[in-house]
Amino acid sequence: MDWHQLWTIISLPDNIPIVGMIFIIPFFTWFGLRQGFANDRLLEKLEGDPKLARAHHRKTQPFQKGWARELPVWPYLLRMEFLAVVIVTFILMVWSITLDAPLEEPANPSLTMNPSKAPWYFLGLQEMLVYFDPWIAGVVMPTLIIIGLIVIPYIDENPLGNGYYTYKQRKFAIWTFIFGFIILWCSMIVIGTLIRGPGWMWFWPGMTWDHNRLIFEINRDLHEIIGITSQPWIGIFGGLVVGGFVTVAGYACHRLIVATEFTRRILGRMSLLQYAILQALLIIMLALPVKILARLLFRIKYVWVTPWFNV
Repeated sequence: MDWHQLWTIISLPDNIPIVGMIFIIPFFTWFGLRQGFANDRLLEKLEGDPKLARAHHRKTQPFQKGWARELPVWPYLLRMEFLAVVIVTFILMVWSITLDAPLEEPANPSLTMNPSKAPWYFLGLQEMLVYFDPWIAGVVMPTLIIIGLIVIPYIDENPLGNGYYTYKQRKFAIWTFIFGFIILWCSMIVIGTLIRGPGWMWFWPGMTWDHNRLIFEINRDLHEIIGITSQPWIGIFGGLVVGGFVTVAGYACHRLIVATEFTRRILGRMSLLQYAILQALLIIMLALPVKILARLLFRIKYVWVTPWFNV
């Protein structure tokens, strides 16, 4: 086990933020959920005692006599923001002095780095290129991610959870964020940084990055495994499989959405167009881990093969 090489990888200046992300994102996710659980307990307490609700200050922290119920922006908020700016600036100065900038020599077309990796914010897209057609991983998926982020305010009809932390009132949104951003996107960045080595081959932590390593793996399309060899049957079969996945995934997402009485009330506020867009985005998001598992576990390259596109 070459743990020295693992330390060399994680100690590179351009990989230190990725290592920090592994600890920072779970910590702040836990911290936000912790405050949300505390607010949910307070809401249940106030709902069960109307008399206390009229006199309570609506804060989870114990209120003491003599405290002001409202604080002006100056000097309280601005003072804290100024201290935060000073601390962050100091950290960045120490970082820039102690670590070299990850700059290399000018690009040489006759000498390509191995592994050749994109910046960390594109590593997720580079990892998706392993499992999808280039135009899907490089154009369609990023476009859908941007569109999905844009339409969130227009399809989210839940009026609760604005301005305060809560878990009970935003379960669906929180778990969608955890699954889509932390489990999928951040994990692909970590895989691209720590797992993918020379030739974009899979190296577990502690394995030596051997440039001469040979992997005997055969990736086949799904229709080849079934034994279908001619068009248009190849395209028809793949379309039926993809259509079946969309149907099953859509039903599963629908059952998940209506799993609670609270979510059903929010669902009643949504129009058919809003719900269709929500379902489409959820199905596409679920298609990513399904395609990854199909490639890693069953060596399936493409499910739907046509003369125009491959999925």
